[in-house]
Amino acid sequence: MSDSPPDRLSVNPKSPYYDAALLERGVGVRFKGVEKTNVDEYCVSEGWVKLSVGTTKDRFGNDMTIKLSGDVEPYFKT
Repeated sequence: MSDSPPDRLSVNPKSPYYDAALLERGVGVRFKGVEKTNVDEYCVSEGWVKLSVGTTKDRFGNDMTIKLSGDVEPYFKT
């Protein structure tokens, strides 16, 4: 494995950007310099994160998310 996280990563198993091995290793995300723990997906090159909003679900049973733009800094926790 490389020492830097991928450009794009998702915690949703249905997403093509899902990677269980990386998620087990532990990936943290800083968004605009603040540690975020509710990140569902991020993209460094496009500069956005999708954050889950509380415990709200959409009509398909997925968590409701909000997409925010800004500086994204992923890192490995271990």
